[in-house]
This record gives sequence, structure tokens and C-alpha cells, in this order.
Amino acid sequence: MQGQVNTTTASTHSKVVKSKSVFMSNRTTEPLPPAHGVYAALATPRKADATEADAAALLDYLDIIVQSGVDGLVLFGSTGEFVHLDLAERMRVLALASKRSRVPLMVNVSHSSFAGAIALAENALENEVAGILLMPPYFYHYSDDQLFAFYQQFAKVIGSSVPLYLYNLPFFTGPISGSLMERILLTGSFAGIKDSSGQWDLFQTLKSIREKHNFQLFIGNEKIYTRGRAQGAVGIVSGVAAAVPELIVALDRSLLANDQPQVATLERRLHEFVLELDKFPATVAIKQAAAVRGWKMQRYAIPFDDETNQNLAAFSQWFEAWLPAVLAEAAVRT
Repeated sequence: MQGQVNTTTASTHSKVVKSKSVFMSNRTTEPLPPAHGVYAALATPRKADATEADAAALLDYLDIIVQSGVDGLVLFGSTGEFVHLDLAERMRVLALASKRSRVPLMVNVSHSSFAGAIALAENALENEVAGILLMPPYFYHYSDDQLFAFYQQFAKVIGSSVPLYLYNLPFFTGPISGSLMERILLTGSFAGIKDSSGQWDLFQTLKSIREKHNFQLFIGNEKIYTRGRAQGAVGIVSGVAAAVPELIVALDRSLLANDQPQVATLERRLHEFVLELDKFPATVAIKQAAAVRGWKMQRYAIPFDDETNQNLAAFSQWFEAWLPAVLAEAAVRT
């Protein structure tokens, strides 16, 4: 059995090395600048009655988000509902988005299997993304030692031509413990982490790890963003920015300018919106808010009951009334 595992890994490694040599011949030899600031976690428009993304709608939507002033984009995070798309579809959409984006584009390559993650990462290299995010293999649970081997082998195969980021999303898959984060980050194979846990104690743990080895610490949960940014986080990967990018961009700029009155105003608005989001399954209200703004996000992965549809209609009315004042407040220069 051990020989079979090694043979499979060697075969996968050989395929990726060949692809990487082509990739590196086309890419500039200058290192990518460190990621920072606001990265919008894009939602994914869907085609009607299909398991495919609406690529044309996605590209138009991508342009709108970029124009809001975000520093970068993340494709196929949890907000992007990557679990509903097969490998080929994720690769197809990334190829289009990477050509269209005028800001750095990172992509989540997480998969239930090592081979799937490698295939997606190989495709990401070919499309010259600015970074690759990887969560633990989802659905099944693995020990810290097993996950350490997974991440170590992934980094060995993919290499360091593109920054690699841990992606901690304990709401939907196995968590990365603080001790495992430290083991992985201290190897130097990963450029940083996107932590979506919202756990302040875990943020403090990551801060202490940075004292031993510097890395890019992105917050992935808006509930602790203001505190985290003030205490050294380099930025946020934000699902809220998929619907109201102006709010997150303005809050980030206000934090950097230390404009505390503006920070307080915008943070209050952020928590108002998050409170509404939490009334629905993940991503649903974000897509509904985007649809209210005229962006093509009206389709969901499952049909809803009458009560949920009524609640979504009420949310739409709330959001339509709430948005103008927020956009005006976000437009105030600090």
C-alpha cells in the first residue's frame, strides 16, 4: 500500500512540475508584492437550472467590484459557493476571471481530495493568480498530524512561485488548530493565512506566532475586523465586500488614517448589515443584496420555503432603504 501512495504522489508531482516550468517561463521573475488591504470574496452568479456559473454575469460583476476601489479579489471562497461547481467549471471560470481582473486575484483551490487540490492549484499557476488559498480537505475530519502532512506535501508539489495561504473556515469544514497553524507557518512554506473563525483568542495566537515568523495575516470575519486591523492584520478577505464593497473599502481607509469618528460610523453600519446576513444561510443575503443593486445574483443553490422567501423580500426592502445613507457615509474622505 505504501508503494502505491508514493507512486501516485510521484506521478502527480511530475505532471505539476511540467506545468510549472511553462508557467514560470511566462511569468515575470520579480516577486509578487505582499497582499494587503481589502480583498472582496466574490459571489458566483449561477445559470438557471444548471450546475454552471454564469460567466458573463460574473465578469460584469467583477468589473463593478474592482471599480469600488478594492485592493484585490478572491474567487471561489465560501462566498463564491465553490462546493457547487466541479473541477472543470472552477478552472473555466478562473481562466476568464484572471484575464478580466485589473487587481490581484487570489483563488481558493480547496477540495475534498489532495489530487483535486493539486489539479486546481496547477490550473491557478497557469492562470498567473496572485495567491492560492487552501483549507483542510472538507467533509471528513483529520488529525493535526494528518493535516500537517497534507499541507506539507501540497507546498512541496506546488512550490513557492505563488504565495500560498492557509484558509481556516471552521464553520463549514475541519478547523485548523492554533498549534497546527504554528507548525505550518513556521515552516515558511505558506505566505500567510486567511482566518475566518472570528475567534479573538485565535487571532491573538496568530499574533504571537508572527513574533516568531512574519507572515500575512488576513481576517476573514467582519465581526473582528476593526480590532484585528488595528492590531496588525494586513487586511480582510470580505464576503460583505461582495455586496457592499464601498463600505469595507471606506472602513479600511479610515482605519489606516486613524479617523476614529469615521471608523465608528462605518463599523456601526457594518454590524447592522452583518446582523441581517446572519438571519439567512451563508451567502444568501449577500447575493440578495447584490441582486437589489442590479447585479445578476438572483439564483440560489436550493429552492426556499415561503417563509424564507418572504423574509428575503423584507430584507430587500430593508437593504434598499439602508444602502443610500451608507454609500454617502462611505464616500466621505478621511
